[in-house]
Amino acid sequence: MKVVFTGNASADHFYPLIAVAEELNKIIDEENLADTHLYYMSDKPFDKKSLYENGIIFRRVNASKNKNSLSSFLGGLFAVLQMFSIFPDVVFSTGGYAAYPALFAAKVLKIPVIIHESNSRPDNINLWAQKFAIAVTVAYKQDVDFFDTKKLIHVGQPIRHELQNPTTDGAYEFLGLEKNTPVIWVLSGSRGAKKINRTIEESLPELLNSFQVIHQTGKDDFEEMKLLTDASLVKHNFKYRYHIFDFLNPLSLKMIAGITDIVISRAGSTLFEIAHWEIPAIIIPAPHSKNNHQIKNAYNYAREGACIVIEENNLTDTGLIFEINRIYHDEKVKEEMKQGARNFALKGAGEKIAKKIVEIVLSHEE
Repeated sequence: MKVVFTGNASADHFYPLIAVAEELNKIIDEENLADTHLYYMSDKPFDKKSLYENGIIFRRVNASKNKNSLSSFLGGLFAVLQMFSIFPDVVFSTGGYAAYPALFAAKVLKIPVIIHESNSRPDNINLWAQKFAIAVTVAYKQDVDFFDTKKLIHVGQPIRHELQNPTTDGAYEFLGLEKNTPVIWVLSGSRGAKKINRTIEESLPELLNSFQVIHQTGKDDFEEMKLLTDASLVKHNFKYRYHIFDFLNPLSLKMIAGITDIVISRAGSTLFEIAHWEIPAIIIPAPHSKNNHQIKNAYNYAREGACIVIEENNLTDTGLIFEINRIYHDEKVKEEMKQGARNFALKGAGEKIAKKIVEIVLSHEE
């Protein structure tokens, strides 16, 4: 069995692939499927450690954000040679421009394709690829408006094993937190969200009187935010309640998820992790995401009652503090949000996709 994974070298596209690969490897071990090879085709490896741990071989392809450009066409031709040398049974894609070369090659070579869409509004590559894909799995039920319903399977979002079950064991000690002070967790994305970060900095003097704040700023904003918060909190009695990070590894995420009272986040694929963790949420979607998919994601999550949405142009420190206090001090609101998260979080997405891949492989071998 040979499977090629493809998608943009970004967290939203890459980690769902890894979650499916984990489930696929589990099936391979349980069913004793011999001579199995997994590949990842993209313009960058993104997370070499995850690829290595899951036995996935990286194959680089050249990708262009304009799929109609000459460089994209040449990248597609090179990908055909790469794909022919592997000749997999299935290609599984999470979309994005970096998936185009592998999908183009699969189309040329007539290799079965499964695509997965993680957002409420599909990207152009997935809309193009659905024409020849044999199955389309989606995270949001609203995707029924964009894809051929005969191919559509609503599975939810694949989530890595290490993030599925939060833990409280050792979390307070590991992170240096007070056990009796509620925790606000701010996730500004891997690169950072300046508006969110600056609003948090402005809110800290008041927030820290009642809450502990764990703030993942993103790598681009970390140094600036560290300087700003060190200055603004220099004489604050509860400065020690503020914990700033540029990046959080999976163990840290799992621990923080187990002790957080309210999470503040963008509206990417992290929404599904938050839903699995059942944490009351304030969602601040990125205002300029492609096709406004983050705004659509956020309101689809809110329709389940799992969060409130504050659009960035309405974000202020006073408004944010008001909503944090309103949610935290109203047990009914918190329970409704937790129930909404449970309704939203379809479990077992990675397993369902992995089983579909195996099903296609076995039918392909007959």
